Amino acid sequence: QVQLVESGGGLVQAGGSLRLSCAASGRTFSNYAMGWFRQAPGKEREFVAAISRGGSSTYVTTSVKGRFTISRDNAKNTVYLQMDVLKPEDTATYYCAARESNIVGMDYINYRLYPYWGQGTQVTLSS
Repeated sequence: QVQLVESGGGLVQAGGSLRLSCAASGRTFSNYAMGWFRQAPGKEREFVAAISRGGSSTYVTTSVKGRFTISRDNAKNTVYLQMDVLKPEDTATYYCAARESNIVGMDYINYRLYPYWGQGTQVTLSS
């Protein structure tokens, strides 16, 4: 199975930027579609972004469209989440997730379809 380790979180002012990274190990990275999810205290885990195995297809949730960009480097076994123009409501723990199954329709938003998860990285916005 694949192991995932996130990094890049931190404390940032509103309007600022962060780039999250998720390093994968254990299996062939290009065999996995990847997703980013987040969870704020007292809220359910929500989809943020996803990317297909080869990187040709990307998806982001409406609330971050135009601000967040997902990408991957299969040679480095890493997926990234570039977050710009951060807002206080982006405060959450961000999780990287992997799935071997192809993305079908909009099922990329369903966190239950991702068997593999990282430990999470905290992103906190200060006003």
